[in-house]
Amino acid sequence: MRKFDEIFDLAANRKGGVDELEKLLDPPAGSKELAAIADDRWLAMMTKCIFQAGFNWKVVESMWPGFEEAFHGFDIGRNLMMSDDDLNALVSNKKIVRHGAKISTVPENARFISELNREHGGAGKFFASWPSSDYVGLLEILKKRGVRLGGNTGMYFLRFMNVDSFILSKDVVARLIAEGVVDKQPGSKSSMRAVQDAFNEWADQSDRSLKTISRVLAMSVG
Repeated sequence: MRKFDEIFDLAANRKGGVDELEKLLDPPAGSKELAAIADDRWLAMMTKCIFQAGFNWKVVESMWPGFEEAFHGFDIGRNLMMSDDDLNALVSNKKIVRHGAKISTVPENARFISELNREHGGAGKFFASWPSSDYVGLLEILKKRGVRLGGNTGMYFLRFMNVDSFILSKDVVARLIAEGVVDKQPGSKSSMRAVQDAFNEWADQSDRSLKTISRVLAMSVG
């Protein structure tokens, strides 16, 4: 496995030099910033990522004001109280993507957010306090306690909320394979732990965030 500086140089050569590469890298949010994000925004982003999965992202984005209206600004209490009749009505709502199974995730994930609030004083405080050195553990929690938040959906949710994270995109996986970390798309617990260990090693070498390392890995290939 190459040292991070070597991979950084590969990416810099592809992107026109160190200065140009650095311009493409932005840090994740700090703990105080994440902790201050209201619970409704965490639920909103969960929902957006769930609806974007396997669908045209631009369509979801263009309809997003309708989602905000249909789900009451993603107010946790109001979404927790949605009845079957409410959910059935939303399936006919032309202002949103009418996908019944995905619509039903909103009250379920509102419950997840509500639990995090009770346990930690807010979802933001929970995500802010989670160590990046065990990012795969956080992905497991999203998969087990949330609904439709496994795999890439959970990764994109965390990235879009600017939590320190990596995304196993095609280019990142190609670099991980080239470095001998994995031999195919990671998915098992053992392969995900191997990826986490590699990222932790590169983080120790560079004092860079998971987000930055992930971006550099991707740009060293594509």
